Amino acid sequence: MDKKKSGKEDLKKKLTPTQYHVTQESGTERPFTGEYWQHKEDGIYVDIVSGEPLFSSKDKYDSGCGWPSFTKPIDRKQIKEKTDFSHNMHRIEIRSTDADSHLGHVFNDGPLEEGGLRYCINSAALRFIPKDDLEKEGYGEYKVLFE
Repeated sequence: MDKKKSGKEDLKKKLTPTQYHVTQESGTERPFTGEYWQHKEDGIYVDIVSGEPLFSSKDKYDSGCGWPSFTKPIDRKQIKEKTDFSHNMHRIEIRSTDADSHLGHVFNDGPLEEGGLRYCINSAALRFIPKDDLEKEGYGEYKVLFE
């Protein structure tokens, strides 16, 4: 079995069907259904596949769109943008850098005072690390975001 195929099979075992569909097949969860769209706890959101840190709760806001929305990533190097013409629309897809997971899209209708961007992200692409667990989960360097 080739390495790519075996990697996909491992992911199918590790992820839920929705997480796999979103991250590996560029799917989208239904609005207002994701685990984190109304989540308010302090912490960071990491890629469900690789664990790379992506977004902070400090930059999360209620955009009313039905998906978790953020004004910016923790580190711009952890995400990459890709032109997306699916569904007869022109959008900018957001993918994680290390795992190449589909995360969602970025739009230019975010809060102007925060830069004007809205990172609209699927909950299924994320794992939340509470502020109090950052150290034990290996993300201690991100505690400074909450001081």
